[in-house]
Amino acid sequence: MTINHRNLEFGLDTFGDLAFDDTTKERISYSESLRNIVAEGKLADEVGIDVIALGEHHREEYSISSPDTVLAALAMVTKTIKLGTGVTVLSSDDPVRVYERFATVDALSNGRAQIMLGRGSFTESFPLFGYDLQDYEELFEEKTAMFSELRKGKPLTWEGKFTQSLKNADVFPKIEGHQLDTYVGVGGTPESIIRAVRYGFPVMLAIIGGEPARFAPYVDLYKKAAQQLGQPILPIGMHSHGVIADTDEEAYEIGWNYIKKSMDKIGLDRGWPAMSKERFDFEVEHGSYYVGSPETVAQKIARMMPQVGVERFDLVYGTGGQLQKDRFKTIELYGTKVIPRVKELLAAGDGNA
Repeated sequence: MTINHRNLEFGLDTFGDLAFDDTTKERISYSESLRNIVAEGKLADEVGIDVIALGEHHREEYSISSPDTVLAALAMVTKTIKLGTGVTVLSSDDPVRVYERFATVDALSNGRAQIMLGRGSFTESFPLFGYDLQDYEELFEEKTAMFSELRKGKPLTWEGKFTQSLKNADVFPKIEGHQLDTYVGVGGTPESIIRAVRYGFPVMLAIIGGEPARFAPYVDLYKKAAQQLGQPILPIGMHSHGVIADTDEEAYEIGWNYIKKSMDKIGLDRGWPAMSKERFDFEVEHGSYYVGSPETVAQKIARMMPQVGVERFDLVYGTGGQLQKDRFKTIELYGTKVIPRVKELLAAGDGNA
């Protein structure tokens, strides 16, 4: 599939996995994790990465439950990188408060805030904040509609089933000169694609397993739906797990030790079998893990972006925690070597091979 290599964006995503101390090999504290994530975002900015997206989770293995707070800290120590989420669980939050928080981050960062709305891959936030999982679909639909209206920046009159009723209510602070940059995170359902198109949002495809090319029909669906509904065809991205190290062997060892551990833990909750060596090798060679030296990872990204039809790629780093030095190494190599090489390959047409 043809993509415009002149409009490419490259991001980093983290769920806030608690890292491990380089010396003691013990898991670090939540407070140290949060401070380190700010340092990671600062490094990402310095090496020229376009976006950093922080996930919202309410589980013991993750430190980020309030991404906008961490993004506000990053706004003070970065210059050009976009500050986003991956994702904000809008279904179990108040759209007005979410909008206000990200309008605040946008002001602090001189217009660099970016929110990614989603239903979340975990459901802990629903009972935690008093929501019924039976309303899972309706909550996201209604709150997305409300958020879409809030983005217009005008006084809002609103009557909802799951949201508050408002009459000519204004929301502050105001965003100056633009609307809040907003994506929708999509796990892979046609309904999610159509909803994003209907509200005029670009999408980020969460491709965390299997051959990435199987998501190409969703890109086609987005474009066709946009044409039929009279909406603009906006950028489409994908995010996947990865580890970058000096050598393929080193990256493989880190990935096998930590990505496997993370997936096996999630699998206990969802009834998945433990990841086999064969499955991991498939994901590295043909699937959705970008694990290897800078050249290996760059070659794979340059192959997969045209196959799926996306112009933005986000690397999910630090999966399973990992040693702090290895997290910094992935970020450094991604920004200084992988991204320039991917752009070079795609510009030369090699990525369509």
